[in-house]
Amino acid sequence: MPGKNEPLTESYFYILLCLYHGPLHGYGIMQKTAELSQRYVKIGSGTMYGATDNMMKKGWIHETFSDHPEDKRKRLYELTDSGREALKQEIKRLKYLVKISNEVIGEEN
Repeated sequence: MPGKNEPLTESYFYILLCLYHGPLHGYGIMQKTAELSQRYVKIGSGTMYGATDNMMKKGWIHETFSDHPEDKRKRLYELTDSGREALKQEIKRLKYLVKISNEVIGEEN
């Protein structure tokens, strides 16, 4: 299998994916996760802030602040280069799993 990174949890995956195009605050990440997953995945605030804390410790995201005066007090989270790489590696791993699954059982759409 390509790469040796540990698989990301579903919450980590969606949080990193939500931050791919720019910074978001926690509530925005929770909303975007629900939207991207067609409401299949819902990240609660406890999970959200525990995950963001752990990902900051890993260096995958960091806190930043908005330039907009009305949003000055909101914490925004931003993807780092290593977070972007972790997301890309996970996508590569997932594609590989789908590929070998299709080889074994055949593609079913």
